[in-house]
Order: sequence, then C-alpha cells, then structure tokens
Amino acid sequence: MKKRIAVLPGDGIGKEVVKGAIEVLQAVGERFGHQFYFSYGKIGGTAIDAAGTPLPDETMELCKESDAVLLGAVGGPKWDRQPPHLRPERGLLKIRKELNLYANLRPTHYYSSLSDTSPLRKEVIEGVDMLMVRELTGGLYFGKPSERTQQNGEDAVVDTLFYQKEEMHRVIKLAFELARKRRGKVTSVDKANVLESSRMWREVAEEISNQYPDVILEHMLVDNAAMQMIKNPKQFDVVVTENMFGDILSDEASVLTGSLGMLPSASISENGPYLYEPIHGSAPDIEGKNAANPIAMILSAAMMLRLSFGMEEEAEAIENAVNQVLDAGYRTRDIASFGKKQVSTSEMIEEVKATLLDNEAILNIMGAYA
Repeated sequence: MKKRIAVLPGDGIGKEVVKGAIEVLQAVGERFGHQFYFSYGKIGGTAIDAAGTPLPDETMELCKESDAVLLGAVGGPKWDRQPPHLRPERGLLKIRKELNLYANLRPTHYYSSLSDTSPLRKEVIEGVDMLMVRELTGGLYFGKPSERTQQNGEDAVVDTLFYQKEEMHRVIKLAFELARKRRGKVTSVDKANVLESSRMWREVAEEISNQYPDVILEHMLVDNAAMQMIKNPKQFDVVVTENMFGDILSDEASVLTGSLGMLPSASISENGPYLYEPIHGSAPDIEGKNAANPIAMILSAAMMLRLSFGMEEEAEAIENAVNQVLDAGYRTRDIASFGKKQVSTSEMIEEVKATLLDNEAILNIMGAYA
C-alpha cells in the first residue's frame, strides 16, 4: 500500500519526535511491505520565521493533497511577544478550521510498567482505559469578538463562546459511535448549572442518547469531572466535552500515565485528511538535548495507521513494540525512576524500531545503563 503523509515538525522538540515517528513508520513499511511518502511543510514559529505567517498557504495545500498529516508541536518563548494573529498557536487553530478537524481523540491507557511514574497509587490507575473526545473547532478558541476593548474608560477584554447545535451534535454522536465499540458508556462533561451553551450541549446529548439504547449516558459537571479523573479514573470509558474543557481535562489525564510524553491524539475530519499529534507542547527547555520522549508521537503514528489507513495489524505492532520496550525498563528522563535504564530520544526510537522488526539483539545499550 502506498500512502502520502504530510509532515509538519513545527517547533522545539517537534522536530526530534517527528523524526522518530517517521523512522518507526519506515520500519513498518519494511516489515509489512508498505510505502510511505513523506512531504514536509512549516507551521508555527518556524513558519513565522521563514514565511511571516504561522500557517503558509503551501503548507495547507500540502496537507489537503495528502492522505494524513503528522504534526510535532508549535510554540515557544521566542514568539511570545508576537501580535495575536502571528502567534504560533494561530497556525494550529487555523489548520483545524481549514481541514474541518472537528473532533480530537485522546486515549489514555494504563501501562503496568509505568505505574511508579504516576503520582497516583497503583490501585487507583490500574486498568484505566479512557478515550477523551474533544470538540475542536468551536467554543472560546474561535468565537468572535475576541479582543481587548474599553468599558467606561477602563481596559476590558472579551472572549466569545459560540457553538451551533450541529457542531455539538456531530462530536457527541461520534462519542456514542466510539463507545458502542468499547465498553458502552459516554460521560458528557459540561457546566450546565452556569452556562447556556452547556445546557444546549446537555440537551443534544440526551437527544442522541435516545438513538443508542445500548450506550449508557451520564452527565458530569466539569469541576466534578476534574476531581473524578484523579479520584476514580477507572469509571470513565468515553468522555466527550467542548473545546476548552477538553483541552484542560485531557492534559490532566496525562498524570495517569505519568507524563504528557505518553499521550497521542488524532484529529478527525468529515471531508479531509486526519491530523495526528502528541498532546505535549514544544518543550523548548529541552530542545536539541536528545531528551524528549518520542512515544506519544510514535503512538500518534500508530493511530494514523489504524484510523486513516485501516492498518490494524500494523498499528498493533507499533503499540506492542512500545509496550515491550517499556516492559524491558527503557525510559526517557520524563518517565525515568530508580533502577530503570534511562535513554535518550534517539535511543528510545532505536529500541522501538528494533523491537518492531523483531531483532532479538535490539540495541544492546542495556549494559551501558545497568
């Protein structure tokens, strides 16, 4: 099978982790007989420096002509003083709108070999298998007006939370479809006791629930959901929520696995290529130090194989390789603990590749860290 993949390394450690995902995909191609063609584009701060905009037109064209998009990370303190329309994050928001990426899927799985890296007790996180479904193109991040202003002679500011009912409907319906293939439960998170938008969200969830009698629907206020994710995360199957709540809660969920460096994501479109990225940021403090955790990016590539290309066996092969490497004790520094084999970004990538290719010797760096 031949597939064209748009690669947007972005900023900071994005370049390093994307390199790892590409090498792992090349190993998949070697093992399973596929051909992946990679074409590169700029986004974020790198694009601002090169083209004066966080998302050049040629990058958008490249994405639209591709079968899927891999994105590293955007942002960094270098561009913090840019005007709002020239901040790196604007490139990310724009690509979501342009590709109609209306839902972001963020799975959180328990890794038994990483139980000691989470600040939560093993008995709390053991068995966690949660999928966050976040609405991605509406809400506060896109509403207008969003501006500084004056009110009665004083500085003031306004951000607008705006949704159309159909935007709510399509993402909540997706959550029900996904829950039907999992454990059959949807937790819809809102703030219906305060926000009119959340009251409409809850009404839409109830309407859709009537079409899925085999799926349990529960409503949960966002503040309670934040507490329950730490107190009893095993209760959750599919969690669906609006844009900002989903942004915050899915980052909170990373503590269950011990690091942001472990969580992949997929952004789903109705009529274009899907986009895959780790949920972590550009981490400029460790850029170029060969210290970033590439696993979230590698697992995002596995999601791409499964969701965009229907390559279930190949996706499982990557996931199994990651699990084997973790079980063998290899750790980048964000998930390292006493007695484990701390490795660099490039060494972790080599371990996953070698395991994927069934090389018994793998990469014999164990002695160096024993």
